[in-house]
Amino acid sequence: MPVVIGFEGSANKIGIGIVRDGEVLSNPRRTYVTPAGQGFLPGDTARHHRACILAVLQEALKQAGLTPRDIDAVAFTKGPGMGAPLVTVAVVARTVAQLWGKPLLGVNHCVGHIEMGRLVTGAQNPTVLYVSGGNTQVIAYSERRYRIFGETIDIAVGNCLDRFARVLKISNDPSPGYNIEQMAKKGQKLVELPYTVKGMDVSFSGILSHIEEVAHRMLAAGECTPEDLCFSLQETVFAMLVEITERAMAHSGSHEALVVGGVGCNERLQEMMGIMCQERGAKLFATDERFCIDNGAMIAQAGWEMFQSGQVTALEDSWITQRYRTDEVEVTWRD
Repeated sequence: MPVVIGFEGSANKIGIGIVRDGEVLSNPRRTYVTPAGQGFLPGDTARHHRACILAVLQEALKQAGLTPRDIDAVAFTKGPGMGAPLVTVAVVARTVAQLWGKPLLGVNHCVGHIEMGRLVTGAQNPTVLYVSGGNTQVIAYSERRYRIFGETIDIAVGNCLDRFARVLKISNDPSPGYNIEQMAKKGQKLVELPYTVKGMDVSFSGILSHIEEVAHRMLAAGECTPEDLCFSLQETVFAMLVEITERAMAHSGSHEALVVGGVGCNERLQEMMGIMCQERGAKLFATDERFCIDNGAMIAQAGWEMFQSGQVTALEDSWITQRYRTDEVEVTWRD
């Protein structure tokens, strides 16, 4: 019964989780929150992570009721993500692994989301819609790889939402995407926005540039409310995502869809995906904010799968990379 501890810190969340044979024993995390109208910079985010990572580590062990001697392996996010935060977490994970005498496991962040989603929901072989602040991909498993059927050709959907939140000075607490979701529920008018699907890929930079340009003019003229703009942006970008996911499901003959990543806990996106799946006779799987949003347990779970299949990461190979594609990982733990 291997016990794996996972360190996640690729963006503004620092999380440490412990998993034992599919059971999440602990999963504490902290979030670096900036003032409304601002994003988070790599250096500032890394400083935040350095300030609290040891406290989160102690909390994870205490919640699980374990000591370092009970841990069998140490997993950490190898990438993708922001450079400085990734380095901060990797250094601590390497140090802990050497102090405790445990093997290291360098985990792909995207694969961590997928494996956590599969564990929590029980989905067997789903088409995956992975949507977050840094990534937007439609993925399906085939021949020991998570194959990318479609993706954003510019910015991620979460980045599009976050940057629009800065235009309206929407609070970053608990997250700009969550606050946009709440405002969108009060929207009454659908404002026409650019809809850009290119084959199996999507583009969000054009819709963001457009809404950044017209938002203040339309609001000043009384043509719409901030809630209308939030509603319209959500409806448009989510419709794009549902379209390419449905096309991937048709191509692969899949009867399961799994939504993962921070944007995946948006209830409206889950509702739209659910309607699509119902019309196709398929089943939708999704998780809540405990596991959709970046967390340490997802890295521990992916690390657990790697460890069980005989994978370990040598110390000299434990470097991080900001660009680490989902389909670069050999998935040795699946048939």
